[in-house]
Amino acid sequence: MDEKYTFALRKLALIGGMDDYVAVSSRELGDTLEMSQQSASKRILELLDQGLIVRDLGARKQRIKLTPAGIDALKKEYNEYRRIFELTDHITIHGSVKDGMGEGGYYIGQKGYVDQFVDKLGFKPYSGTLNVCVDKEDVGKLDVIRGTSGIYINGFTDEGRSFGAVIAYKAKIKNIDCAVVVPERSHYVDVIEIICQYHLRRTLSIGTGDRVDVRVSL
Repeated sequence: MDEKYTFALRKLALIGGMDDYVAVSSRELGDTLEMSQQSASKRILELLDQGLIVRDLGARKQRIKLTPAGIDALKKEYNEYRRIFELTDHITIHGSVKDGMGEGGYYIGQKGYVDQFVDKLGFKPYSGTLNVCVDKEDVGKLDVIRGTSGIYINGFTDEGRSFGAVIAYKAKIKNIDCAVVVPERSHYVDVIEIICQYHLRRTLSIGTGDRVDVRVSL
C-alpha cells in the first residue's frame, strides 16, 4: 500500500478514528494530516475510494472512521515495524493449556495431512493437538505470525469429504520440536493448536490451565 495512505490512516487513528467516528473540520483535517486543507480533502477522497475509511458529512465538520480494511492496513505496517525493532528469527507466545473439542486427533490423523506433515515438517504427529489459550497481551503476536508465509499444507478430498488447507509454523516448547497449525480460513482470536510427534501433555507433564511458552519460528 502507498505510504501516503498508511500515514493518513495512522494520523486518523491517533485522533480516535479507529475506535469510533471522529469529527474534524477541514482545517483540523489539514493540521492532522500535515498538509493544506485542499490536499487533505483530496487524500480523504482517495481513502474513501480505496475503502479504507467511511465518512459522514456534516454542516461544519465531517465524521470519519477507519474501516476493517483500513485497520488491517495499519496492523500490517505495525507488524512489519515489530519485526524490524523487536524480533529476530522467532517469537515467543505465552499462554495456558486449554481443553479442546476432541476433534484434533481425527483431523490431524488424516493420511492426506500426515504425509505432508512428515514431508514438510519432518515428523509424524501424534493424533491430537495441544490447545493453548494465548495471553491477552500476546494476541497481537498472532498477527505477526500470520503475516509470515509459514508452511502450506494442501487441502484434499477423501471419500467424498473435503479437508481444507492448513498453514503450519515450526515451533518449540522447551526443546521439543512441534508446529502451530492454523486452518487457512481460520478466524480464531486467541487459541492456537499445536501438533508434535509426542503426546505433549504426557511428555511435558502438563495439564489444563498450566502455563506454556511456545517459541514460533518466523
